Amino acid sequence: MNDAALDLLRTTFGHPDFRGEQAAIIDCLVKGDDALVLMPTGGGKSLCYQLPAMLREGCGIVVSPLIALMQDQVEALLQLGVRAAYLNSTLDAATAADVERRLLDGELDLLYVAPERLLSGRCMNLIDRAHAGGGIALFAIDEAHCVSQWGHDFRREYRELTVLHERWPDVPRIALTATADEPTRLEIAERLALEDARQFVSSFDRPNIRYRVAQKDGSGQRALLDFLAGHRGESGIVYAFSRKRVEKTAEQLCEAGVNALAYHAGMPAEVRAANQRRFLQEDGIVMVATIAFGMGIDKPDVRFVAHVDLPKSVEGYYQETGRAGRDGQPAEAWLNYGLGDVVNLSMLIKQGDASEERKLLELRKLDALLGYCESTQCRRQALLGWFAEEHPGNCGNCDNCLQPPESWDGTEVARKALSCVFRTGQRFGAGHVIDVLRGVPTDKVAQHGHEKLSTWGIGTHLDTRQWSSVFRQLVASGLLAANHERHGALYLTSKAGPVLKGEQTLRLRRDAPKPAGRRGRTGSAPPPMDLAPEAASRFRSLRGWRAELAKEQNVPAYVIFHDATLREIAESDPADLDELGRIAGIGTSKLERYGEAVLQQLLDCDVA
Repeated sequence: MNDAALDLLRTTFGHPDFRGEQAAIIDCLVKGDDALVLMPTGGGKSLCYQLPAMLREGCGIVVSPLIALMQDQVEALLQLGVRAAYLNSTLDAATAADVERRLLDGELDLLYVAPERLLSGRCMNLIDRAHAGGGIALFAIDEAHCVSQWGHDFRREYRELTVLHERWPDVPRIALTATADEPTRLEIAERLALEDARQFVSSFDRPNIRYRVAQKDGSGQRALLDFLAGHRGESGIVYAFSRKRVEKTAEQLCEAGVNALAYHAGMPAEVRAANQRRFLQEDGIVMVATIAFGMGIDKPDVRFVAHVDLPKSVEGYYQETGRAGRDGQPAEAWLNYGLGDVVNLSMLIKQGDASEERKLLELRKLDALLGYCESTQCRRQALLGWFAEEHPGNCGNCDNCLQPPESWDGTEVARKALSCVFRTGQRFGAGHVIDVLRGVPTDKVAQHGHEKLSTWGIGTHLDTRQWSSVFRQLVASGLLAANHERHGALYLTSKAGPVLKGEQTLRLRRDAPKPAGRRGRTGSAPPPMDLAPEAASRFRSLRGWRAELAKEQNVPAYVIFHDATLREIAESDPADLDELGRIAGIGTSKLERYGEAVLQQLLDCDVA
């Protein structure tokens, strides 16, 4: 790696050294070669194209799929003194014209453009003019998994980005993504004509994230509040499946004292934008959202991501949980799910307009995620395995490793459950079948005469929660499936035969006992992690100062300083600008801009 890149990293970005394969990727691009980069969220992908764009002659053109994402990245770069801009629909004609002039005059290092705008005739001609003057350093295609029609964020415009290679073959390209299994990687390379590009595949492991899975009991509201009680005053995201569920959950959280906002595609655009801006700019807000609140969440201090409904795939789950702990500090991913989630998602997939091939793929992905949820192995090992990455297990930072689940011989119970599904005609959901097994005399039982069946009341030794676990695991094992034509009714698969006949045994996971609810409101400020009292006081003071400054500048607080940087300042308590400048995350521009104010905050805090 050349000295210029390392010097730029330290003086502009304030980082002492490169991480992982960043140096090799940057070197590849600086030399003019293409690259395909797979790196987990928070791994430092942006630096892989920002630095080469600054080192090569001309401006780097960055294809970014979301307006919010490009705006935040440009704001962060401007704070660092980097000459950056964006072209999108939020700009008026005069401002857009000025950005175009700056590009042609060589006054920009990085220009962010949405794929739709990039493909317009006007933008193509603009790049032609800039290229003719030697003014295009590289093309960066961010969120490259959007090119895959089998992926979870398919964007049709991404398919047309091969024009970059066809029209300007001498300009190096880099495609980057944090989420792609092996088939998706191959498709990215093929669709973007990057088959000959050098591939950099980093570990997908996020060791700072603790993974936890909990079985849903009722609506899951109490479980969510219990979870949030351990994250008082912290920023986080709660993902829900439907718009209605988002709004109801946000309302319930607000009633419980949580500073919560809602976000989904059905809301007015100005309300969505305002809520997202507040989440990015303020500390301690919990955003309740559908996956519409997806790419572009660049906030580094998200301390948790909670799913109150089952996502659609392992890739979607991984990408959404990856929005937690981008700063490398401890974070938590919590998933609360039930059999109803599986049935509902299966029905939606089967009733959709997609091709049969696509439906089968989506059902396999759902099955894989369900298997992950019910697995007794290390969560990290199971999650990384989906991305063809080996992990030895025993990570020490997931529920299965911290509290290894018990298993039990569920062969006889499974036979009772399967037999009852069969004798009730394979026409009902788990709830009714459980009532029959437990001998609960409901109106539906009487209507169908199911109290006369041989399976009536043969399962009274298990309560409803335990039976729900059994049926969930039978679906996960492929012994039962949901019939979308009968509103999710369960039916036996071909795999059920050997178990029913006693030819195959079955061990089931024993669910952990229902946790006792935690008391207390969730709105108070969080205690800083692992800080002595004096350092904690400095950290709170610096955070308050940063919040006021961010509000004045109308930028997210983290583009001024990350929490990790404030924490290091609070711990080291620098006495002068030289000591302050040695802290990670403080480059030359930020030291000049904020250095004296930071030292004054520390002095005021010590005096107080």
